[in-house]
Amino acid sequence: MIHGVSTKQFLRALSQEISDDNVFNGAAALGFYLTLAIFPAIILLMAIIPYLPIDRVDEAIMDLLGQALPAEAYDMVAGVVHEVTSERRGGLLSFGLLGTLWAASTGMYAIMQQLNITYDVKEARNFLRARATALMLSLLFGLLVLGAFSLIVLGGVIQDWIGAQLGFSGALLTFFVIFRWVVIVLALLLGFAMIYRYAPNVEQKFKFVTPGSMFGVILLIAVSLGFAIYTSNFADYNATYGSIGAVIVLMLWLYSAGLVILVGSEINALLEHYSSEGKRKGEKKEGGRRGGDPTAR
Repeated sequence: MIHGVSTKQFLRALSQEISDDNVFNGAAALGFYLTLAIFPAIILLMAIIPYLPIDRVDEAIMDLLGQALPAEAYDMVAGVVHEVTSERRGGLLSFGLLGTLWAASTGMYAIMQQLNITYDVKEARNFLRARATALMLSLLFGLLVLGAFSLIVLGGVIQDWIGAQLGFSGALLTFFVIFRWVVIVLALLLGFAMIYRYAPNVEQKFKFVTPGSMFGVILLIAVSLGFAIYTSNFADYNATYGSIGAVIVLMLWLYSAGLVILVGSEINALLEHYSSEGKRKGEKKEGGRRGGDPTAR
């Protein structure tokens, strides 16, 4: 039972909410906007990294992208990032920071609009405030990425030092592999928590772990690995679509990521609607509700 509702009834209601909110169309829109945002976001991160006192953070970020993205998409992203950042890192920060931040926040702004649909609320924040929120979340995500991968790099340095002192045992290598994935999962959980707390135009408490974020993290990792395996072994998009195949693969992957974010949000919203202290659909503030139809307005 989930807040007094059977699992079957909850899943039926979740399916209805996904249909009513046009989640699949929303994920397609997110896939498009995230495609526009991903290049300036990565380029901005790569431009900031040389000013940090930690080496090889950029290598760690690109390494994870190589594991998460299908090969065609990764080759395209890595090529563009290398071409741009190798020419003018300082110039990017000096003259193009605001424009790059604005472009990088486009995907986050689109997520905000879609999560408002999830909660059935209208965007009451004015354009500048909404954009400022998108910029803030984008910057927080950038700091989160840099922090997480700095920990991974430092973990690798510690691994090398311990290995040099005591030898590289199987247990040591296994420990640092687990450490790396623990950091990644925690970073993803924090990322989902920030999105679900600050992106929609509703008042709610910050929760590090929610059913929606757990679903999102697990499914995002599974989808990324599964998609990479499928495109590597069963689908040759370059042979079918030529040079545009990499763009198609990237958009499909980002569509999947957008779908995971939206479905996780639908889970959280529906659980809150069923809670005796949650919000009704269309309400922005917590509390004031005691039972009744969770979908009633």
